[in-house]
Amino acid sequence: MTRTEVEIKPDMLTWAITRAGFTMGDFIEKEPRIKRWIEGEKKPTVKQLESFSKKVYLPFGYLFLPEPPVETLPIPFFRTNQKGARTVNINVFDTIMLIRQRQDWLIDYLKENEFQPLDFVGKFKNQGQVVEIVSHIRETLGLEKGWASQFSTWEEALTFLIQKVENSGIIAVFNGVVENNTHRPIEVEECRGFVLVDEIAPFIFINNSDSKAAQLFTIVHELAHIWTGHSAGFDFRNLQPADDPVEILCDKVAAEFLVPSDEFTRFWKGTPNIKAATRHFKVSEIVIARRALDTGSFTKKDFFDFYNDYINREFKKKENQSSGGDFYATAKKRISLTFAGHVINAVKSGKLLYRDAYRLTGLKGDTFQTFFNSQF
Repeated sequence: MTRTEVEIKPDMLTWAITRAGFTMGDFIEKEPRIKRWIEGEKKPTVKQLESFSKKVYLPFGYLFLPEPPVETLPIPFFRTNQKGARTVNINVFDTIMLIRQRQDWLIDYLKENEFQPLDFVGKFKNQGQVVEIVSHIRETLGLEKGWASQFSTWEEALTFLIQKVENSGIIAVFNGVVENNTHRPIEVEECRGFVLVDEIAPFIFINNSDSKAAQLFTIVHELAHIWTGHSAGFDFRNLQPADDPVEILCDKVAAEFLVPSDEFTRFWKGTPNIKAATRHFKVSEIVIARRALDTGSFTKKDFFDFYNDYINREFKKKENQSSGGDFYATAKKRISLTFAGHVINAVKSGKLLYRDAYRLTGLKGDTFQTFFNSQF
């Protein structure tokens, strides 16, 4: 059998390696033959090139382009203590593009089926005070001011909030890896979440590798982005916003939504205790600590000391937990039941091929059928 060798420009190979986040030295040490391809001493076969493309997370056809394409983030990405970033980790980039593909399909599908725009998207794009925005978010989601008090724990309140968010027409995706690839984790330090704002199909993404406590704050921060009409991604380190007016506004909205300042001040004067405040407001300890910082009850040193201790405790707790789990329960969060419902309806009505449904959900064949049979 003859080996079909192909001509690939060296620049495409080096670009693909660095794009994937590898250093040339480390990659070549693991894959010595790549050096000969780059130096032109030998040409790769089609099979070898296919293997290479998978290792650098690149569609195979890209390698045959005459020069590296210009890839740009479709949304601004904010980092704490910095302005908007122009580049992100490849796993974050690929996840943003994956969610955007789902959103593009859903927008077309909903429009075709005469769904109406969501009137709350961008309602406060050019105006609005923090309390006004918070009030409208609560009203839209059908939440009273003290809604969380009906639950025994803040974890139960979080689950309820997510359900309300999805019921409003917002797609909420929770994942800590690229699609279903556990070898491609999304580091919390790189991305806590992002939001793709659209008047008919807004999507929010929450890094499921993050602590549940931080996820609660991230979700509401993303809701504020939808109400103010600005797509964005953020690392949100130490639960602190980037130096950007919209980020700062959304941060204040999240804090006020979860723990109203007037109520917190009254409570803290009588009981300056984080655990007691956690039980009262049905939010996590870290959110209470953050509110204490906002209202001047904590210094920055107090907050960061508490934050670091809390995150360490959460990390150890996570380490002691089993890494296993129910794949289909995980898939439900990675896809979003609301989005999955639209996909299966499109399949049943003949408007979407199974092949395309597999691509949109990341599930194939029997796995796809088992998931949808169990959920719908």
